[in-house]
Amino acid sequence: MAGEKVRIDKWLWAARFFKTRSLATKAVIGGHVHVNGSRVKAARPVQEGDCLVIRRGEQEFTVNVLGISGKRGPAKVAVTLYEETLESITARERDRQERRQIYGPAVCPQGRPDKRDRKKIRKFLRKD
Repeated sequence: MAGEKVRIDKWLWAARFFKTRSLATKAVIGGHVHVNGSRVKAARPVQEGDCLVIRRGEQEFTVNVLGISGKRGPAKVAVTLYEETLESITARERDRQERRQIYGPAVCPQGRPDKRDRKKIRKFLRKD
């Protein structure tokens, strides 16, 4: 639909970048979303062809708007609303690999603590 306009917070919610519309609004107000290189307010309408930079936690997405929707639908439909740039994909993958190297794999306990370990845990929690 040519000329259709939707608020940016509503579009971010419909495109499934944020779980709730209020979280999308807070992100826009907090400066985590830029449209065509400039910071915007939550009521700004988004149009096809806009370039969005969305920061969510440690991840940053750079996407081009392909479609407009104000309704949250299935994930398969939400993916058709935008196209992520190749640079954004490679940067996120590179950051993911760096975090994996820094933190390493998670170590799981080998089982339940025995009597001696439970005493150590209780002592630590009481801070005697």
